[in-house]
Amino acid sequence: MNNAIFNFRKPKNEAVLSYLPGSEERKQLEEELRIQSRELKEIPLIIGGREIFTGKKGKIVKPTDHSHVLAEYHMATEKEVKLAIDAALEAKEEWLTLAWMERAGIMAKAGELISKKYRARLNAAAMLGQGKNVLQAEIDSACETIDYLRFNNYFASLVYREQPISGPDTINRIEYRPLEGFIYTITPFNFISIALNLNASVVLMGNTTVWKPASTAVLSNYYLLKIIEEAGLPPGVINFIPGSGPLISEIVLKHKELAGIHFTGSNPTLNTLWKQVSDNLPVYRSYPKIVGETGGKDFIFAHSSADPPTLATAIIRGAFEYQGQKCSAASRAYIPESIWKETSDYLLQMCPEIKTGDVTDFENFMNAVIDEKAFDKIMSYINKAKKSTDVKIICGGNGDKTEGYFIEPTLIVTQDPHFITMEEEIFGPVMTIFVYKDDRYEETLKLCDETSPYGLTGSIFSRDKYAMITACRMLRFAAGNFYINDKPTGALVGQQPFGGSRASGTNDKAGSYLNLIRWVSPRTIKETLIPDTYFKYPYMKNT
Repeated sequence: MNNAIFNFRKPKNEAVLSYLPGSEERKQLEEELRIQSRELKEIPLIIGGREIFTGKKGKIVKPTDHSHVLAEYHMATEKEVKLAIDAALEAKEEWLTLAWMERAGIMAKAGELISKKYRARLNAAAMLGQGKNVLQAEIDSACETIDYLRFNNYFASLVYREQPISGPDTINRIEYRPLEGFIYTITPFNFISIALNLNASVVLMGNTTVWKPASTAVLSNYYLLKIIEEAGLPPGVINFIPGSGPLISEIVLKHKELAGIHFTGSNPTLNTLWKQVSDNLPVYRSYPKIVGETGGKDFIFAHSSADPPTLATAIIRGAFEYQGQKCSAASRAYIPESIWKETSDYLLQMCPEIKTGDVTDFENFMNAVIDEKAFDKIMSYINKAKKSTDVKIICGGNGDKTEGYFIEPTLIVTQDPHFITMEEEIFGPVMTIFVYKDDRYEETLKLCDETSPYGLTGSIFSRDKYAMITACRMLRFAAGNFYINDKPTGALVGQQPFGGSRASGTNDKAGSYLNLIRWVSPRTIKETLIPDTYFKYPYMKNT
C-alpha cells in the first residue's frame, strides 16, 4: 500500500537536438524518413483499445508532394462515435479511482519513450505529413510534447497538494474530482504537442476523452496514441475517431454526459461549438467546461530605439517559420519611419536567402502549406494585395501548387493600417508592415490594440525602457503572451504558459497548472470532530 504523499520535482525542458550532418540523431531521422516515405500506412480508429476499420477512408498526402500518399485512415460513422462515447464512459470509473501518481507514471513513461525510442518516428511523421522542417518538427513533436508530459505531472502535484486550513475541532480537505462525464477533444493540424496536451492534461486529472484529430494530422496523431498505449494507458481512456467534424460533433454535443470540450482550431469553429452547447444546455447533467484556443493576428511593434537587424530577424522568423501556420505567427508589424529604411534593407537581404522546398532537404527554411484549401485562401489575400494601390509587395508574392503547396515568403508594405491583410488572420507566410511617424508612437500603439479582434501574441522591440513599459501597459489586453525584444512565437512549457483572450480563446494557459484545474471539479469535505448535542447557542442563556 502506497500511502506516501508524492510530488514530482520541477523538470527541465527537453533539450533541442541539432541534427548536424553526421550526427546520430540525423542518421536515425533520415532512415525513418525513408521508411515512412516508402510505406502506405493504414490507420484504424481506436475505441476502447480496439482497432476498428470502417472501410470509409481518407488520405494523408505530403504537402510538399501531394501526389505522394503516406497513409489511408478509416473514418468514423455515427455508429463509431456512439461506441467511442460508451467506451469513454465505461473506462471512467476505474481510471478516476486510480491513484493520480499512477496516471502520472504513464505520462512520464510516454515522455521517455518519445525522448529515447520514438523521437525519429514522430519527427518524421510531422515532417512528411504536416510539412515541417527538421527544427520545427523537433521543437514540436519531440521537445514540446515531452515537456507537456513531464511538466503536467509537476503541475498536478501543485494542484493536488493545495488544501484548506483546518480548525482545532475540524478537518477540512478538498478532493479534486474529475468532471462528471467525458471530454470531447478536438485537435489541430499544426502541432503534435497540442494534440498530445489536449488529451494528456485531461486524462491526467482522471477524465476520459473522445478525440477528433485534424484530418491532415492523423498519421502523427495515430503514432502518438500508440506510444501512450505502450506506456500503459488502459483501453477506453482516449478514444481516437478521425472523421467528419460536423458529423462527430452533432452526436457528441447532444449527449447528456458531455462534461467538457478541449479545443484548438479556428475562431468560427469554436463559436459554433459554443452555440451548440448553449442550445443543448437542458440536455446535460452538468454545465460543460469549454477550454478553447483559436487564432491570432499577432503583431510585432517597433519603437524608434529598436535595433534594426534584431527586428528584421524577428520578422523573418516570426512570420515565416512553419510557413506562418502557427496561431502565434507574426503577421502584422508597426515600424517607425526613422528605422524603416535600415530595417527594410535587412529584410530584403534575408528574404531572398530563404530556401523553400521538400522537408527531406535540411537546407530548406520553408516548406509547403498544409493543403490546397489553405493554399487557395492564402493566395487570395496575396492577390488582393497585388490589385491594391494602398500596398506594395516588396518580397515574394507568388505560389505554385503544381507539385506541392508552395507559397513564397511574402512581405507587404501598406499605407493603410486597416488594409485587409493587417486585420484578418491569414495563417500563411504573409507579413504586412505599416510604417508610422515617430511622433505617433502612442497613437499607433492604440491603433495596434484596436485593429484586431484577437488577443493571442505580440511583441515590442525597444531599447528605451520607458517606451517599452508604455507599450506593455497600452497593449495589456492585446496579447495573452507578450514578448519584449523577441519574436511572438516559441512559448516554452513551464516558462511561458500559452493562451490568449478576446477572439483568441479562453486563455486557460496550456503549459501551467491553470489548464489542469479546468479539468477537475473540487469537492470540499469537512469533518467535525466533536459535534454539538443541543441546538441552543451560549448567547441564548439568560445569565
